[in-house]
Order: sequence, then C-alpha cells, then structure tokens
Amino acid sequence: MKKITIAIDGHSSCGKSTMAKQLAKQLGYIYVDTGAMYRAVTLYAMRNGLITEDNNVDNDGLRSRMSQIAISFKFNETTGRPDTYLNGERVEDKIRGIEVSNHVSPVAAIPFVRRAMVDMQREMGKEKGIVMDGRDIGTTVFPDAELKVFVTASAEVRAKRRYDELSQKGMPADYEEILKNVQERDYIDSHREVSPLRPAEDAVILDNSDMTIPEQQEWLLSKAKAML
Repeated sequence: MKKITIAIDGHSSCGKSTMAKQLAKQLGYIYVDTGAMYRAVTLYAMRNGLITEDNNVDNDGLRSRMSQIAISFKFNETTGRPDTYLNGERVEDKIRGIEVSNHVSPVAAIPFVRRAMVDMQREMGKEKGIVMDGRDIGTTVFPDAELKVFVTASAEVRAKRRYDELSQKGMPADYEEILKNVQERDYIDSHREVSPLRPAEDAVILDNSDMTIPEQQEWLLSKAKAML
C-alpha cells in the first residue's frame, strides 16, 4: 500500500492532535505534533528569562540559543501516544498548561523560530507515511501533501474542551481565562507575518463544534482511506 502525507491544520484546542494521533495509529503512520514543538520552544524561552511578564520576547537572546534547543518525540507505552522531550527532558505535561499557552503564539510568530521548526518537520516527513498537525502544515510545511484537512470549531466550544482537559488532569483551569486565550491566539495566528493560519486552497474543512470524537475519527479515516 502506498504511503501518503496527511496535513491537519486548524485553530487551537479544536481536537487536531487527538484526531491526528488516532489516525496515525489506525494507519500505522508516524505522528508529529508540531504545536508541541512550538510549546517546547516557548517553555525553553520562559525558563531562560527570554519572555517578559507583558509577553515580549527577547528575539536576539532566543535567536542566539536556538541551536541549544533539541526537540524529540518518544512513544509512551502507557498512554499509547508520543510524548514531547526538550533537550532530553520529558515536558509533555509542562507544555500543556495555561502559562505556556499564554506565551506560545508570540514565540510561534517569530520568523526564525518558524524556519527552524519547519526545517525539522520537513526532515521528519520526507519518507511520507506521516500525520502532522499544526497551523501551517498544508500551506507551508507540506504544500504537496496528498490529504489536507482544516479543523475548526467555535471559540466557546474549544475553550470548554480545553477547560475539561485541564480539569481532568488536575491542573488549574479557569474557563474565562481560557476563552480569552483562545480568542487571542486565533487573532495572533491569523495575523502573523510568516505563515498565517488559513486553510490551504485544496483542504477539506471540518467544523467539529457539534461532533463527537468517534464521529470525527470516522470522518477523518474515511477521507484518508479514499486517498490510499
């Protein structure tokens, strides 16, 4: 059976990662969470004093340290999903908190950060047989991907999902703060200078506001199988 590249883009907290992970498992493909890569860079910047309290990034400082940032993914036998590692440290839980969420969009909008991450992502997917999700996979990273999906949902639905996810993990969560964060990230992601968030011209659109996870998975798997 031939292998293809599957690009899943869309707004924050709309379930892209959950869908992509499950699809990769069903197809026996490699899964790469590009959003986690930008979150890992953000965590590194926060730990090294490169982001101020008012969300300004020390671009020169971060640029000089990009070569010190190594991001990798390792399969977690317990969860059946890949975990994110930053310089050899498992940071899967640390990068999912609201503090990193509040800082990730300004970091992800920096051109030299995006170039570095895109180079890593293209290297990961050069052999095909990959499912990658993020903000610009179908438009920038893999414009020739055989299947491109753009996922969206209302900001309120996405905030509630993020709130539930954090609450289930026992992590601090405030719905209004999360909703504000979702709306701010939408604006920044859609208006950044490099690779703004938008559907690829040949992407199929999935609004999953009123869909269950099984319904989303069935829809996505049928789209993928049609390309094989």
